[in-house]
Amino acid sequence: MSTVSNLKAVLGSFFHTPVYGGFELLERTLIELDDDGVIERITRPDDAAYAEHVAAARTAGEREPGSFMELAPDTYMLPGFVDLHVHAPQWPQAGVALDEPLNVWLDQRTFPLEARFADPEFAYTVGADLARTFLSRGTTTVLYFASAHLEGSYAVSRACAEAGQRAIVGKVVMDDPAANHDFYRDATPEQALVDTEEFLTRVETLDAQSRAADPRFAGAYAAVTPRFIPSCTDEALAGLGQIAAAHDAYIQSHCNEGQWEHGVAIERFGKTDAEALASFGLLGPKSIMAHCTFMNDGDTALFAETGTVVAHCPISNAYFANSACPVRRMHEAGVRIGMGTDISGGFSPSMYDDIRQAVMTSRMLEEGVDALVPQERRGAGRPSRISAPEALYLATKGGAEGLGLATGSFEVGRAFDAQAIDTRRPYADLTGFGVFDEPGDKLARILYLATPDNIRQVWCQGKLVIER
Repeated sequence: MSTVSNLKAVLGSFFHTPVYGGFELLERTLIELDDDGVIERITRPDDAAYAEHVAAARTAGEREPGSFMELAPDTYMLPGFVDLHVHAPQWPQAGVALDEPLNVWLDQRTFPLEARFADPEFAYTVGADLARTFLSRGTTTVLYFASAHLEGSYAVSRACAEAGQRAIVGKVVMDDPAANHDFYRDATPEQALVDTEEFLTRVETLDAQSRAADPRFAGAYAAVTPRFIPSCTDEALAGLGQIAAAHDAYIQSHCNEGQWEHGVAIERFGKTDAEALASFGLLGPKSIMAHCTFMNDGDTALFAETGTVVAHCPISNAYFANSACPVRRMHEAGVRIGMGTDISGGFSPSMYDDIRQAVMTSRMLEEGVDALVPQERRGAGRPSRISAPEALYLATKGGAEGLGLATGSFEVGRAFDAQAIDTRRPYADLTGFGVFDEPGDKLARILYLATPDNIRQVWCQGKLVIER
C-alpha cells in the first residue's frame, strides 16, 4: 500500500460490528468518502453498479494519485478503536508498580507524576507521545483525564489535535484539602470551577480553528472532570454539574471502581456512588463513568434511565477494582457500554489487550475462580460471558455511540476511522494456513493475535495518521 493523504475510495475487505452481538465482513467492498472524510457510499460486489463504481474510483485514482487505495487479499480493515478512559499524565508510569497496593501506587507514584503536568512543555511531550502510541495501536478516539493544571491539560489537547487524533480531554478537579496532597490539588473550589470554564472555552476555540484549517480534522472536545467523589468537595461537584449543563459538555469521572471508593460515598452521603453523582447533576447521556464494578441493580437502572455510559476497563479492574464488571448484565438492563485501557492502572495502550481481557474476565465472572468454593456457588449465578465480537463492539461502535460520535463502524454517514491489518507479517502471520478459515475464525485470529506490526496504516476521519 502506498502513502495516501487525500483518500476518496478504498477497495478491500472490512470487519466491523454494526450491531452488538455479531460482526459483519464486507468482502471486496468499495467504500467512498466525501471531502470531510465521512463515508458517503458503500458498494458491495453483488450491487448492480459495483463494476461501474470501482472503475470510476480507479480512474479517479489515476487522475489524482493517492485518492484510491486497494487492499491486498490478506489485509483487512477494522474500525479505529474508541478508548473511553485514559489518564494522560500516567503514561510514564505504565507498567510500573502494579504489584503495589492502590494507596502506595497512587501516593508514591501517580500523584507525584501527575503534579509534573504543572509544566506545560512536559505535559505536551507526554501527551504527544501517548497520542501517537495510541494511533499506532489503532485507537483513533480517546477520552482523556489530563491533570489538575489548566495549562498542562490544554497542552494535552493541543498535542492530540496536532497528532490527528480525535480527543476529548478533561482538566481534572480534585479540590478537597482533606483528601488530596497539598502539592497536587486545586487551590479552592472556586478556582477549580473557574479553570474548568476557561478550559472548556479554550478547547472550543482549538476545535474551531483546527476545523477551519483542515476539513478532515477529527475534533477536539472538552470534558468536565471531577476525579471522583472522594477527591472533591460538595461545592465543586455541584458547580461542575452546573457548568456541564450550561455548556452541554461531556462529563467523566470514576464510579464504584473499588471497595474503598464504594464505601466512601455511602459513609459520606448515605448513598451509592452512582446516586451521589446523580444528585450533583453528573449523570446523563453525555456522562461517561469509568469502571462501575460495584453497581447494584438500582445503580444499573439509574444508569439506564439517565443514559449514562460505562467505560469498562478490564485490565485495570483486575489490578485495582476488587471485582469484575458485569458487562452482560448491564447491557441486558439497557446500559450503554464502551471500553477503556485506563492507562496506567491498565498497563497496555492496545485495545486488543483489553478486548482479550474483557472476554476472559466475563468467563471468570460466570464460572468463578476459587476452586475451594463449591461449583454451584463459585460463579456469578447468572450468565455473564461475552464474545470476542461483543468485546470488539464495545471497543469501537459502543464507545462511539456512548460519546454521540458518528464513527466506530463502516456505515454511510460515519467518519472513516480505520486500521489496516496485514495478516501476513513476518513473525506475525495471522492467516491460519488455510485451517479454520471462516470469517469468524479470521476475525478471532486478528483480535487475539494481532501485534502492532500487523497494523500497517491508521486513518482518522479519512486522514492518514500512521503508516509503518
